[in-house]
Amino acid sequence: MLRLRSKKETECLSSQLGQRRADIFSMLRCSYTGKIIEGASDAIWDDGEWISWEYIERFSQEDENATEDEYEPDYELEEVFETLLESAKAYRSLTGRYLSIWGELGELHAELHYGLKRHNPYTKGSDGRIGNDWVEVKTISPEKQSDVVRVKREGNFNVLVIVKIDEDFNFKSRFIERKSLKKGSGKFITAKWKN
Repeated sequence: MLRLRSKKETECLSSQLGQRRADIFSMLRCSYTGKIIEGASDAIWDDGEWISWEYIERFSQEDENATEDEYEPDYELEEVFETLLESAKAYRSLTGRYLSIWGELGELHAELHYGLKRHNPYTKGSDGRIGNDWVEVKTISPEKQSDVVRVKREGNFNVLVIVKIDEDFNFKSRFIERKSLKKGSGKFITAKWKN
């Protein structure tokens, strides 16, 4: 038998659905900027990734105060990254071993794909910034047996970027806000690739 809902029940359900929708969108981030996507109108889904309109508009709007190369990718850094990647692949093919440069490759990936502005070498607390976020980058290599990373609890970061590299040197990455990591009192915080 069909039962009609009261106005109050309808409003309650609508509110719950709205909260679930907000929860889903708070987990989504632009693949290029790392910024949270608050709703479907903030981004488009293209080739398996979310791209924010803010990122797209950077390339379509002309800024009178911008220098010519302000939005240009760092081709020299991309070339170095590709050279490192090719060297790591050649070394693996020749020796059957991996070069232990995973951390650097992960940070370079974050720099090239998300605009990470890295700190000086050996700066404690975080690896750099993406926009206003202090970012720590951890890399999962194909040699690693688990999908868990450890981060120092005392670190000065509010976003953790996990970069996962597979045995064919394909890269995937994931953003985790520090506030969503497990609370505790130990020296390290652990985070899984998939929660």
